[in-house]
Amino acid sequence: MANVKVYNMKGEEVGSLELSEKVFGAEYNEPLIHQAVVTYLANQRQGTKSTLTRTEVRGGGAKPWRQKGTGRARQGSIRAPQWTKGGVVFAPKSRDFSKKMNDKARRGAFLSALSKKVADGELIVVDELKVSAPKTKEMEAFRKALHLEKRTVVVMDEANADVVLAARNLETLSTISVDELNTYEVVANAVVVLTQGSVKKIEEVYC
Repeated sequence: MANVKVYNMKGEEVGSLELSEKVFGAEYNEPLIHQAVVTYLANQRQGTKSTLTRTEVRGGGAKPWRQKGTGRARQGSIRAPQWTKGGVVFAPKSRDFSKKMNDKARRGAFLSALSKKVADGELIVVDELKVSAPKTKEMEAFRKALHLEKRTVVVMDEANADVVLAARNLETLSTISVDELNTYEVVANAVVVLTQGSVKKIEEVYC
């Protein structure tokens, strides 16, 4: 089983934690992770864009001028695409971009991504995550203490509004609840920071 160091918010080592091999020692499966990320991003798309074709634009029923004899190009409607306020050619319409992925595959992708972070030394465990006030300087001090220079996601085992507010102005630091953690968040961030409580909850669900 993997054994990782546990730090406090000051960056001091305060112990170690043995991670479940079943959860944090899964085999790396890049195609499965890719599928999970593509599915996640597709499901974030609203697909609500819609513009009008020439048949849907109001007006333009009468022919602007006669077919011949005016010296101008023939026109059939002022709502044709070449006209100002005319319809749109191949107009985008509302559509459903969502994709499906079965639970076993989604689970496998998540565990594979987490295990890859452990193997690469990009997963950090802290004993707890709390601030005395919702001030950015406290989370900035935490970021510097743990040398979190790259894009990092901090996973909270319990909702903490003060931590969220304190971290939201930091460009490279984001926060998320352990219940919302997914393959995309693991892959999109260079470093994943878990509290001991988060590790416990993940192992309870996936063991």
